[in-house]
Amino acid sequence: MANDNKQEKLLLGANVWGGFYRENPQRYAKDFLNISLKSFQKILIYEMAHNNHIMIWACRSIGKTWIIALFVTIQCLLYPGLKVCCVSATRSQANEVLLKIQNEFMTQYDWGSENLCREIQSCNIGLNNGEIKFRNGSWIKVVTASDSARGNRANILIVDEFPKVDQDVITYIVKRFLGAPRQPAYKNNSEYQDNSDLIEINKEIYTSSCWLESHWSYDKAKSYAVNMLGGREGYFICDLPYQLAVKEGLKNRVEIEDEMSEADFDDIAFRMEMESLPLGYEDDAFFQFDTIERCRKLKNAIYPLDSFIDNKSVKIPDLLENERRILSVDIALMASRSDSCNKNDASSIIINSAIPNAQNTYIANIVYVQNYEGLNTDELALIVRKLFTQFKCTDLVVDTGGQGLGVYDALIVDILDRSTGEIYPALSCCNDKYMAARCKVDKAPKVIWSIKANANFNNEICLLLRSGFQKQKINLLIDERDAEIFLQETNKAYLKLISSQQMIYKMPYIQTTLLVHELINLQYEMRGTNIKIIEKSGKRKDRYSSLAYNYWVQNQLERETLRKANKETSMSDFAKQIQKISQKPNMY
Repeated sequence: MANDNKQEKLLLGANVWGGFYRENPQRYAKDFLNISLKSFQKILIYEMAHNNHIMIWACRSIGKTWIIALFVTIQCLLYPGLKVCCVSATRSQANEVLLKIQNEFMTQYDWGSENLCREIQSCNIGLNNGEIKFRNGSWIKVVTASDSARGNRANILIVDEFPKVDQDVITYIVKRFLGAPRQPAYKNNSEYQDNSDLIEINKEIYTSSCWLESHWSYDKAKSYAVNMLGGREGYFICDLPYQLAVKEGLKNRVEIEDEMSEADFDDIAFRMEMESLPLGYEDDAFFQFDTIERCRKLKNAIYPLDSFIDNKSVKIPDLLENERRILSVDIALMASRSDSCNKNDASSIIINSAIPNAQNTYIANIVYVQNYEGLNTDELALIVRKLFTQFKCTDLVVDTGGQGLGVYDALIVDILDRSTGEIYPALSCCNDKYMAARCKVDKAPKVIWSIKANANFNNEICLLLRSGFQKQKINLLIDERDAEIFLQETNKAYLKLISSQQMIYKMPYIQTTLLVHELINLQYEMRGTNIKIIEKSGKRKDRYSSLAYNYWVQNQLERETLRKANKETSMSDFAKQIQKISQKPNMY
């Protein structure tokens, strides 16, 4: 009899405390897992437990993956037999939730970690498999957002960095994971089978830093906000900017101020990633973000031979048939300083691997972008000449107006690299006989395109470049966040490198993002019949100028080389047809 009373009290206590912790999961984090939460984390845990449609926009370094990992861990412990799917564009990104559980919650919280470890049956995290199983039948599984993900089932769906996932994949595949709700054993009791109030509702949770106003993710965010503010139950959306991270001690205020004070501060990236504000468009923007973003397709960057200590890892591909590899440089020799009138000046070098397609036009592949500041004429000329040779370039585009003339004069004579003793032979001009005459070296290769901009030329290059993006004839490197995942998955040594070495790998992708942000910050005005591109106060347009010069040269080569070859081929085919006709017997 005593045992019966003891068991009854135990079940009653489990019922009371189970109900309390399900209503207050933020308390369970402290009481069972020994994890102390900050105020905003308690609010997030509570709201996620009491709503079914959740969207969290969060700045970098505020720990959104950590809080999501903690929430699903608590839910799996409190709801036996719960199914959780973590979905992302790549498996390594989705694995981050499981890694937080394995590497932090199971190891760093003393007796709380011991409690959790007793509840976990198995933990398997790899490139091909990711799953944590609990002894009560709950599990958390990693799924890659693709067509092959069909057939998975979940009661809680987490979509991390959801703007990177195709909308159709989310709508027609991922959301279909949410099938039947959790079926606890007590539902088999006839007393509870017909009670609709006891039916649990599945959850879908979307997390990311902010993205574009024109993107479908922003429309989804607005619909969540309308439903939440309109009183529809089950919807919750929030924005966690960097100010909250600073207030809670997760981000150092001095670091933020230092970043904002730097001459190359990118306010667009900062707005999206740190303020969690969507990027819209201004009426006077000449280049549109979504048009350019569609062109970010290239995964493989190309690096100079002296980029890494182990130069064996650097491979520069040979030229393909009819490929033109174009190096362009927009020249500024004064270093940028926030207290200087030259704060938006830099020399920008861009390398374009222009490859012909079946339509006898070139597709631009911008495989290298880099800016240089504070160099003198000879230093910049040597860098340009070394890169031209290392990247096996066929064409060199130089802005020869103003300071650029000195760099051009340095390129048309032999250049000695004093650090290696290597001599780079002189080059000459191919499109301007007067500039070619400045070169006194006999038989110097005529590969330099001299650019001397005027109003008509500037009008032509800006229209050409915009058209190139609109027609998707220009491919850019992918976003650095996607590049981070790509490098982790394809380069085994990458994760073992220190952060400064990893940054070398990521720099071309970061520079490409800066190029994109520079383009969409450009304004324009009409000067008679010409368009004049204008940078905002304190902003740059050196990357734009270098890219515009580069793409203009590509179009000249397209006219001169490919169409000439096409004409010759057509004449040859015509001659062959005439020959065949002449060989046929006369039918009359």
